[in-house]
Amino acid sequence: MGTSLDIKIKRANKVYHAGEMLSGVVVICGKDSVQHQGVSLTVEGTVNLQLSAKSVGVFEAFYNSVKPVQVINSTIEMVKPGKFPSGKTEIPFEFPLHVKGNKVLYETYHGVFVNIQYTLRCDMKRSLLAKDLTKTCEFIVHSARALLPRFLIRGHLNSTNCIITQPLTGELVVESSEAAVRSIELQLVRVETCGCAEGYARDATEIQNIQIADGDVCRSLSVPIYMVFPRLFTCPTLETTNFKVGSYWRRFLVLVLTSPSHPLYCHCFFKISLISTISISHCIIHYL
Repeated sequence: MGTSLDIKIKRANKVYHAGEMLSGVVVICGKDSVQHQGVSLTVEGTVNLQLSAKSVGVFEAFYNSVKPVQVINSTIEMVKPGKFPSGKTEIPFEFPLHVKGNKVLYETYHGVFVNIQYTLRCDMKRSLLAKDLTKTCEFIVHSARALLPRFLIRGHLNSTNCIITQPLTGELVVESSEAAVRSIELQLVRVETCGCAEGYARDATEIQNIQIADGDVCRSLSVPIYMVFPRLFTCPTLETTNFKVGSYWRRFLVLVLTSPSHPLYCHCFFKISLISTISISHCIIHYL
């Protein structure tokens, strides 16, 4: 058995907030004593961006990746050059999660085109005859957020089996809202699927967004829903072997709230799926 290097973070869930102290121990195990040239610990946070192939093409997206954005990068020396005894050695550490200047610790996120990652790396340098040891451990950063305002909306659609030449109708009622309502919008999203036996590609796109209420609407007042299907971008539900058009029509409410108590008077956006909040099924469009 050779020499091993490991990092153990104090918190089991590895979740920290900006300003907190990241703590734990570095564990070095070896059957014999270990000669080293120093042990260092580095905290690094980066935002990696990748261009979408849909926007710029496959080759351009591959070769023209955006330069990573460095959020935090700090290194401390844990142990000066020397020798570790045989067996198990634990070295405790504490690392403050502070950033310099106007930088912000963004929340950890792993996406397709955006990746926000925070890592803790321990390096133990050794002589030329022995290989350097490195251990990397990822931890998660959550940002502290104020409580979102609570609200309750009820409503219904008159029919989920729609005729393409007739409007989609219904109503909704804002029962309560802790913050003032700025706007209520109705969004129509279509899903197109195409492919073959080797695989299918599915894409959802917004084709229409209309405002059905402006300003802080009265509570318990019925707000009518009236949407005409844009004929150029809609068609009756169609399903074939190689493609599907309009198989699933999803309707969303976009509720925009204002927060006067916030110093910047920010706007809070909420996207509410009518499928879940009003318990309606998929909408099928057909001719009369």
